[in-house]
Amino acid sequence: MQKDSLFPTARGDATGPGGEPATDMAISIRGLVKRYGDATAVDGLDLDIRRGEIFALLGPNGAGKTTTVEICEGYRSRDGGEVRVLGHDPAEPTRQWKARLGIVLQSGSGDSQLSVRELVAAQASYFADPRDVDEVLDLVGLTEKAGARGRTLSGGQRRRLDVALGIVGRPELLFLDEPTTGFDPEARRQFWSLIRSLRDDLGTTMLLTTHYLDEAEALADRAGVIARGRLVEVAVPSALGGRESAPATVSWSEDGTRRTEATATPTAFVAELAARFPGEVPDLAVARPTLEDVYLQMIGETR
Repeated sequence: MQKDSLFPTARGDATGPGGEPATDMAISIRGLVKRYGDATAVDGLDLDIRRGEIFALLGPNGAGKTTTVEICEGYRSRDGGEVRVLGHDPAEPTRQWKARLGIVLQSGSGDSQLSVRELVAAQASYFADPRDVDEVLDLVGLTEKAGARGRTLSGGQRRRLDVALGIVGRPELLFLDEPTTGFDPEARRQFWSLIRSLRDDLGTTMLLTTHYLDEAEALADRAGVIARGRLVEVAVPSALGGRESAPATVSWSEDGTRRTEATATPTAFVAELAARFPGEVPDLAVARPTLEDVYLQMIGETR
């Protein structure tokens, strides 16, 4: 991770990695520290999240994910370091700054007796320039449920309602905490489509925490792995842990035996196999390390 400061220098400049202006960063963190008694939850963490991207923060329970996010949201104090969220220090929140954020908590909207439209309209009333309620309901796919009471919604519909409540105020930055916990596979993929549309159509920056690695791979422009309060690596999901250059595993069946070979040149190796067999290579499979493989290795090395 680059160590170049994103915060004003003696000349009043502010640059990020590669020299981008700090205005290109939705979240900029340098040397973040948070302690609970003798335990250090976040230990000198550096992190940059660009405007307009979906960023996934990955890590085991107790790694410091929630603490980091809560500090960024302004709900938790820090013991050290510098943090800027939309150019503002969250330790000194203002009403105007809070209005630029959207937060979708893991707990959900609960068993409300109000209708979906009433809930979203009530949330909209807190903002000076909210989105049109019916427009938001259409965006999250709840138009047909506008008159339904919150308690009658399915789990997937409640999460869509949570997102509606989070975006009705036109946030520049949306925090999503474990947004698809408990979803069935179909509901998760429908929700992923919604999240992509928010970024593509509205330009919303999103910080996503999730335990589902396939979710990070499907949604995130970049992902960061945090373990023991430190950021281990940040990269596009396909490159985390050197996945794109890691040796491939080639498997095939020969003489009644399943054989496996690790190789840095799988195409050439498969060509050699093909020359040995008439027609197809029996039970041929080629695989590189999955995101789960490299994730488990990364968090294991820090334990």
